[in-house]
Amino acid sequence: MLEEQELIKALITESTKNKAFSQLITQYKERLYWHIRHILKSHDDTDDVLQNVFIKVFKNIHKFKGESQLYSWLYRIATNEAITHLNKNAKRLKISNQEAQELAIKNLEADVYFEGDSIQLKLQKAIAALPEKQQMVFNMKYFQELKYSEMSSILETSEGALKASYHIASKKIESYLKEH
Repeated sequence: MLEEQELIKALITESTKNKAFSQLITQYKERLYWHIRHILKSHDDTDDVLQNVFIKVFKNIHKFKGESQLYSWLYRIATNEAITHLNKNAKRLKISNQEAQELAIKNLEADVYFEGDSIQLKLQKAIAALPEKQQMVFNMKYFQELKYSEMSSILETSEGALKASYHIASKKIESYLKEH
């Protein structure tokens, strides 16, 4: 495995780009899959968005300035692609983003790739009831165990704001779970 700086160099060098890109996919696909999956809920939608993320990265790696870590840049692209996908779905169905989230949760119950039990489903419903930013923060902290500094780089928000968002989201989820 190449170190991050070596990987970036290999990605922007024409003769090593394809091999390096293969390594990039191997190294990050599972983490990005679950990041996107927590946003979109659907396995099929997640696969589509993940593919778009890697296409975007392949085409735009030369634009990576190195001001953040590579995975922060990848997560930012994945986050933006997932949100764009949600917005397109909502617009296509002529419903709000919140209604699109509720629909995704209903579809999750029938998803053969969803391995959770009723408690997991209840948690997903509680998360879906949160505002978009709180959902992102909660998912990144709770499921992916990212540090606030990493989330700050990905979401371009201060660590203090992220801590507050996570705290508020946790309280809302706790309240939701007690009520339902």
